[in-house]
Amino acid sequence: MKPIETQMSSVTATRSDASYLFSAPVIVAALGYFVDIYDLLLFGIVRLPSLAALGLSEADISVTGASILNWQMTGLLLGGILWGVLGDKKGRLSVLFGSIITYSLANIACGFVQDVTVYKLLRFIAGIGLAGELGAGITLVSEILPKHLRAIGTSLVAGIGLLGAVVAYFTVEYFDWRYAYFIGGGLGISLLLLRIGVFESGIFKDIKDQKHVEKGNFFALFTNKDRLQRYLKCIGIGLPTWFVIGILATFSNEFGKALGIEEPIKPGLSIMWCYVGLSIGDLCSGFISHWLESRKKAVFYLMIFTFVFSVVYLFAGIQSASLFYTVAALLGFGIGYWAMFVTIGAEQFGTNLRATAATTVPNMVRGTVVGMTTLFATFKDSFSVIQAGALVGVICFAIGIFCILTIPETHGRDLDFLEE
Repeated sequence: MKPIETQMSSVTATRSDASYLFSAPVIVAALGYFVDIYDLLLFGIVRLPSLAALGLSEADISVTGASILNWQMTGLLLGGILWGVLGDKKGRLSVLFGSIITYSLANIACGFVQDVTVYKLLRFIAGIGLAGELGAGITLVSEILPKHLRAIGTSLVAGIGLLGAVVAYFTVEYFDWRYAYFIGGGLGISLLLLRIGVFESGIFKDIKDQKHVEKGNFFALFTNKDRLQRYLKCIGIGLPTWFVIGILATFSNEFGKALGIEEPIKPGLSIMWCYVGLSIGDLCSGFISHWLESRKKAVFYLMIFTFVFSVVYLFAGIQSASLFYTVAALLGFGIGYWAMFVTIGAEQFGTNLRATAATTVPNMVRGTVVGMTTLFATFKDSFSVIQAGALVGVICFAIGIFCILTIPETHGRDLDFLEE
């Protein structure tokens, strides 16, 4: 790793902490992630009414809905690589602009869809666009904020952004599904006007024109043993987050039946309450990391908190829907280390690979949901729903805990270095 020569002006040195935390890049990154989450979860919320409106039977809706979700997830995986590489080659702002245009136009087009095949293609394109927002935003905010404010700043971005899930839920409650897509696309286009005043990361600009520095080489993450271990551990840390969202919340109707809860549990409502908790947890995680002076301790404690309430969710014999949703919110709070997890991904790698890593890591974690749901379905052939969920959880938490305990600490790390 080689240091990059950087200078801080006297004006920057005298700026208050508040002026950094409420600067244009932080605000715009937070609002961008808000729209990103709104659009990311929107299909899951409108899946039933939108496919029914296209004339599909109940049986076809189940199969086709899963297929469309897989197309969106594939777009996220491919988009994560595309935007990550572009972020290191062309700049963090190029990704913020490009991703928002891509998913905004795709979502507006979804409001006009009349055909399942076109629907799949548009969700694939939307997935590509949605993949770039968080990683680029966290990378930009991490590089422009002083290191003592980095955790708080990235938590503000994620905490505010995750409220997009709540707005998406209520938008669908009060508007037709087509208008919900139009609203999401319109919000994204409106953000472009706010981004005009956002400035590029100074750390990136220092190496932008250095031709001898290799930037945005995705395969470089796999050519060095130490670098590969850091990358895989970053992904492993995120597994419990999507176990909660992708298994416990998404299939909450099945868990509710297995627990004997009389009132039918609504997965959409479980996801909403989970994201309410997640937003609060993300806001808190940055302050926890700041107070403990450790990314690892903050994430580890929240991961253990999540594990405990996963056990409560599955084995405490919950009998009421209200208590069930309360536990879903507490699980969301526990996985509120999502912001710290992405920040760790950005801080682990040099400037020439930072956007590539920070953008691909969360999308790789999202992609593991396919494996989790496959395992869950397989385990249900031999075990009860509760036991199947528990087995998937044990795997995810074992990997997550090992990875957070063994990955290098990054609190207070200067980010002006390169990956050789």
